[in-house]
Amino acid sequence: MIYDDLYRYTGKRSLVLLFRYFFFTPGFRYVFLLRKMAHSKTLVSKLFWKFLLRRCMLSTGIQIPAITKIDKGFRIVHFGHIVVNPSSIIGKIFNISHGVTLGHSEGKQKGSPIIGNNVSIQTNAVVVGNVTIGNDVLIAPNSFVNFDVPNGALVIDNPAKIIEKEKASSKYIVYKLE
Repeated sequence: MIYDDLYRYTGKRSLVLLFRYFFFTPGFRYVFLLRKMAHSKTLVSKLFWKFLLRRCMLSTGIQIPAITKIDKGFRIVHFGHIVVNPSSIIGKIFNISHGVTLGHSEGKQKGSPIIGNNVSIQTNAVVVGNVTIGNDVLIAPNSFVNFDVPNGALVIDNPAKIIEKEKASSKYIVYKLE
């Protein structure tokens, strides 16, 4: 799964690139540590990866708990102040930029977001509540989304509006997985 995430950054899968992106790309470093923490088996390894993930969280401002369900092809485009609720569910091939919040809500929309495949959420967008974001969706910068979004939609503005468009995220998703 880590190599699938690396592919989303580089278009290649190699050990050399893995080391390079781990040391020089904070977003990938967080994804790497998140995957290692989530898939560690022993208590000692869990504590080790949790410690490293916590340090990375403090230095990058990214808060994505290891228990969050995130499928392969996860890419943090720009790191910094990203918050994801642990009960959010994220599909394959997902881009997230800095300032994004995927949050839990109470009341009428009680719950956390479910994100489909091939989704790109741009800078400072907020998605809250028990909402479903379809496949091939682009959520534009500074959008506030608290409603279900159909497949292939482009969501803009605050309050958010849907602009129907075929596969809106296609220009923003690079190095798609097969």
